[in-house]
Amino acid sequence: MNRLTIHRVLLWTVLLLFAAWFLAPLYVMLVTSLKDMEQVRTGHLLSLPTDPTFAAWAKAWSSACTGTDCGGLKPFFVNSVLMVVPAVAVSTLIGALNGYVLSKWRFRGSETLFALMLFGVFMPMQVVLLPMSQVLGWLGIASSIWGLILVHVIAGIPSTTLFFRNYYVGLPDELVKAAMLDGASFWQIFTRIVLPLSTPILVVTLIWQFTNIWNDFLYGVVFSGADSKPITVGLNNLSNTSSSVKEYNVDMAAALIAALPTLFVYVVAGKYFVRGLTAGAVKG
Repeated sequence: MNRLTIHRVLLWTVLLLFAAWFLAPLYVMLVTSLKDMEQVRTGHLLSLPTDPTFAAWAKAWSSACTGTDCGGLKPFFVNSVLMVVPAVAVSTLIGALNGYVLSKWRFRGSETLFALMLFGVFMPMQVVLLPMSQVLGWLGIASSIWGLILVHVIAGIPSTTLFFRNYYVGLPDELVKAAMLDGASFWQIFTRIVLPLSTPILVVTLIWQFTNIWNDFLYGVVFSGADSKPITVGLNNLSNTSSSVKEYNVDMAAALIAALPTLFVYVVAGKYFVRGLTAGAVKG
């Protein structure tokens, strides 16, 4: 019993140390964003704000300069929302359909097609910059939100297809065959049987796609125009805008604003997975 207690204490100590190390940058960003510049200059990095203020957050959101424009991160944030929501939804839906077909409606050459799509998961993003720019130009949607949506949908299809295909392979084929014997069509089987059983992989895929697209910088800086830049480009422009005094509190607040949606998604996903593990333990 004593040995078990010692091992448990050591385990929790190590885990807490790793958690503190991992969360230290977030703590520094948060406390710095709540200070004014006087506290930033006179205090040390880990000190708590003596008089917390959200002035840096307000400036980062609405009046900080990102190059020659001093409208804050608000327009960039809106651009990212307009880009991420349809891109995540469409790429996830296409991946679910692809995974459904490649696992339950196999045809000659389906394995070869899957292998070719899988190659897209490992393709460096830099390889597609020039051809994708040409395609967007031909379609007339270069430097626009629609162009960014198309780029992220195409870039996400290989990953989403891989996730759903590997998940659907584990579903019993007898479900599909029984539904076909009952006269169910391709779409009826997909919407009434397969999708209701896809909640775990849907959550994983949505988190994966949202995180990748929201935090992407390369595609955002290459394929966006003056009025369609996402939040990552706006954050980069804000932090690199030179001024007489470097406002670290505004930079930290801007970084947190850019990270808030991702943090929110992780918190919601964490609650979902904890609930699932708890339900599984209760059933077990």
